[in-house]
Amino acid sequence: MSHVPFEVIGDPAAAGPFLFTCEHATNLLPEWTASAADQGLLDDHWGWDIGAADLTVALTEQTGSCAVLSRFSRLVCDPNRGPEEDSFVLREIDDQEIDFNRDADAAECARRREAYFDPFHDAIDRTLAARMLHGEPAVLCAIHSFTPLYLGRARPMEVGILFDDWDELAFHLQGAMIEQGFETALNAPYSARDGLIHSANRHGSKHGVIYLELEVRQDLIDTPAKAGAVAKRVGAALEVYRGKAA
Repeated sequence: MSHVPFEVIGDPAAAGPFLFTCEHATNLLPEWTASAADQGLLDDHWGWDIGAADLTVALTEQTGSCAVLSRFSRLVCDPNRGPEEDSFVLREIDDQEIDFNRDADAAECARRREAYFDPFHDAIDRTLAARMLHGEPAVLCAIHSFTPLYLGRARPMEVGILFDDWDELAFHLQGAMIEQGFETALNAPYSARDGLIHSANRHGSKHGVIYLELEVRQDLIDTPAKAGAVAKRVGAALEVYRGKAA
């Protein structure tokens, strides 16, 4: 397989304050042809985080930072879950079997880890290590999006700040997001305390840098223009992290 499972944008030597990651940047299937049923899942939030890649690119450009984005659907394997977790490779969603994952046994899951998951995370390690050689301290920020409705119930928050460390900075960021006009919640719509920021925790802890995950509601960023407008406000709020030593 010649497919490269990650994309790096920006220059770590430019020494912008952030390394952004986007674990669910695309719904691409590098090796498989989706059935009609699978395509419906791929096009939905199950297949990728709608708008997250556009927001990541815009934030990277705005802050003069760098980013690592996935180049495979989360249904191939989930870069934001540990390989030992049942959700690393999903076989079905809401009782709908995923056709291209039907025969994904332990050996196939291990192959996908080697082909997709490990190279993506290795790229984050390399890029973050290179970034830390230059300029002010780095901050690791994973970018994700969430659905406006879940189980038929509206989610009123527009931005969620997910963290399992660096609590005080997260509280400051919430205030800055509110100043930018966002309805902002802490550890919502998911809680990092439940181990749901695998990627940010893995790399932030390994390299000893500040880390967090941002969740932005999809309807705010579902076009490039909307994502760009949101990035201006999110980037302004993220200034609370500038110059903070880990």
